[in-house]
Amino acid sequence: MNSLIRRKLVENAYRLKLSHKGFCTGAAAKVSSSNGAQPSNDHVGQQKSSNKSEPYDIAIVGGGMVGMALACSLARMPMTKHLKVAIIDSNPALSNGLSIKKEDPPDARVSTVTPATISLFKDIGAWKYVEQHRHAYFDQMQVWDYTGLGYTRYDARDVHKEYLGCVVENKVLQSSLLSCMQDTDFQKTIYPSRLSSMALNPSILSMGVKSTSSGLNERGNLAKLDLSDGNSLYAKLVVGADGSKSRVRELAGFKTTGWKYSQNAIICTVEHRAENRCAWQRFLPTGPIALLPIGDNFSNIVWTMNPEEATDRKLMVEDDFVKAVNYALDYGFGPHPKSSNFGSGGIFSWFKTDTTISADECFKVPPKVVKLASEKMVFPLSLMHANNYASKHVVLIGDAAHTVHPLAGQGVNLGFGDAFALSRIISEGIAVGTDIAEVNLLKKYEAERKTANVTMMAILDGFQRAYSVDFGPLNVLRAAAFHGAQYIPPLKRSIISYASGDQRLPIFS
Repeated sequence: MNSLIRRKLVENAYRLKLSHKGFCTGAAAKVSSSNGAQPSNDHVGQQKSSNKSEPYDIAIVGGGMVGMALACSLARMPMTKHLKVAIIDSNPALSNGLSIKKEDPPDARVSTVTPATISLFKDIGAWKYVEQHRHAYFDQMQVWDYTGLGYTRYDARDVHKEYLGCVVENKVLQSSLLSCMQDTDFQKTIYPSRLSSMALNPSILSMGVKSTSSGLNERGNLAKLDLSDGNSLYAKLVVGADGSKSRVRELAGFKTTGWKYSQNAIICTVEHRAENRCAWQRFLPTGPIALLPIGDNFSNIVWTMNPEEATDRKLMVEDDFVKAVNYALDYGFGPHPKSSNFGSGGIFSWFKTDTTISADECFKVPPKVVKLASEKMVFPLSLMHANNYASKHVVLIGDAAHTVHPLAGQGVNLGFGDAFALSRIISEGIAVGTDIAEVNLLKKYEAERKTANVTMMAILDGFQRAYSVDFGPLNVLRAAAFHGAQYIPPLKRSIISYASGDQRLPIFS
């Protein structure tokens, strides 16, 4: 009897030891969903990963808007929703959730999303969450020059669209993508950490990974990622979505081409007495200033200028800064353009057979700013493009692959285009039995997106250079460009369509 009791005690102690060991060395723990009603399929990496843990199909480094868009798209597509995905980002909001209160003023960090991007968000079920928070559609946009020689007004009706775009706070976009992904059974693990090092084709003999039917344990078919918190994980494909200073791009050895502009941008939120429903952009001697509607009488300012001036503006008291903004958007630096300068009787009158200008086409003055509603933030501007987006095991998306001047608000839309294109190409590869880390498959993504990205980057860089020089003859040529866009309907329609996300050049159609 005593020997039986001793044996039972030893067995129970052994079971307890195993249970404790499994708890201490587990790589992930379940977290509850945001409403606490249902358990979430999210996992959060907490302790050091075991070398015997099963590898991931995809590791997304960077859980910002573009990285989350990729994860959400993968979660929604039939051919990719079964994939096992790790998301690596030190932002605690990914695991704790984003708190967005309606009464809070808008954050200064916003994005202007195009109709094409909105359509993609609707396809994956994320746009309905955006519409639950503050956002502002706009159907008109006015662009003009400080010299008073030219302006263009764009209207969504010119291309039979309901709107030209929608301005949304970045935190709303990210929260919406998180909410969308939580509605799926996607197998994802969130690691609240940073990427420290990455080894491509690590020795399988030293890995001790579990054997899987998908062949993930084949020699040279995995990448090893070491994280700053001591975790390590293995993945078949690593996606660098970690921004312009991408650690993935650096560790994978991707070379870049680019340059810094001698400009900084100030961004902030301002308030009006009435709601602003139009997007405004004026080109000034030192760079453009944009006034973008956010809703609830708020607008976002993106003001480009030289670094010294940016420092001075940031240090201004509120009253002086508001006066400077109104001066820059109204009568400062030069007169208002006159609608009849070139449209009737001038050298461009032949652009239109009917020179009668409707009220919607006339130049308008932007609404006055009455109050600063957020802190002022300053960041330097640059252009950067990775010479390659893809190699074996590694692919870049978003700002990790390219950064552009913000004058047209196209940067995040290019990133979203990358994310949705990559998820589609991965899905197509799986459908025909192709390895998702295969270079030939990833190069299809690179070829598709590089063309679109380089074209947009060249256009934006050309605009930046053309409007950074104050020279008489060049001013006249710029005015001609404005009025060409204003009074040649086919050209105006092509510009609107291209800026809206249609993948064709702004030429006559």
